[in-house]
Amino acid sequence: MSKIKLTILILCLVISVFLFFLNGPTDFPEGVTFKIEQGDSLRSVSFKLKKENVIRSRTIFEAFVIILGKEKHIISSNYYFETKLSVYEIAKRVAKGEHNMAYISITIPEGFTNLEIANIFSSRLVNFSKENFLAKAKEGYLFPDTYFFLNTDDEEVVFTSMSNNFNKKINILRPLIVALGKNEKDIVIMASLIEKESKGDSDREFISGILWKRLSIGMPLQVDVAPETYKIKGLPSNPIANPGLESLKASISPKTSPYLYYLHDKDGAIHYAKNFTEHRANIEKYLKK
Repeated sequence: MSKIKLTILILCLVISVFLFFLNGPTDFPEGVTFKIEQGDSLRSVSFKLKKENVIRSRTIFEAFVIILGKEKHIISSNYYFETKLSVYEIAKRVAKGEHNMAYISITIPEGFTNLEIANIFSSRLVNFSKENFLAKAKEGYLFPDTYFFLNTDDEEVVFTSMSNNFNKKINILRPLIVALGKNEKDIVIMASLIEKESKGDSDREFISGILWKRLSIGMPLQVDVAPETYKIKGLPSNPIANPGLESLKASISPKTSPYLYYLHDKDGAIHYAKNFTEHRANIEKYLKK
């Protein structure tokens, strides 16, 4: 065999070996989520990738990351590898922090309690701890909204996001609370009652006015959503749920009316009464049919 043929053969062999190690393993775990922890070194990442059959060659993977200039700046995240990828594609994603994970939309309705919120997130996020979340969260101070999370986000990420959202919303309302001369906690507690008692935006301010009036005349609040308010005067000691923006606004801006009682009929329509006699008549008319 001539030297030229031998050289070509060796070159072809080298290229074949390189291509073999460049491609993903035949048992590449498609659909896997690979986690890089904060502080992981390039060597530790390549070791874990090789161990989990994501790459064939640690050397080639490390070489690509070094070429991309990120050997000392590995970006911690959860990386989703949806299908078999080449070692270069894996290295590029890790080097640039391209986790390729889709965000999922999770909507928390107004008036949900912390437990109801925890149940939703624990069913959607794989790393969410219901117990840790409930131990950390205060009722009434998580803002109901639509959120976008990675399915690997944990309870700390959720708590921070929902708390920050609440603080952002309440911060806009604080000048109004100060002008009203009310305690912020009382405003949130009242808003949580309004949220659970109202059937829509049209009756929030009326209910707010009635409940604040009951407090001002020393009458028990007597709201069904908080049974203790039938036994004691004043607000509950803490919010009973997480109110939305409209209920917070209604708590701050109660509507003055001659009414002291209200009820919702079986269709959800609200009926007001100036005194208990009128209220009893409404009960007979709308709830005892």
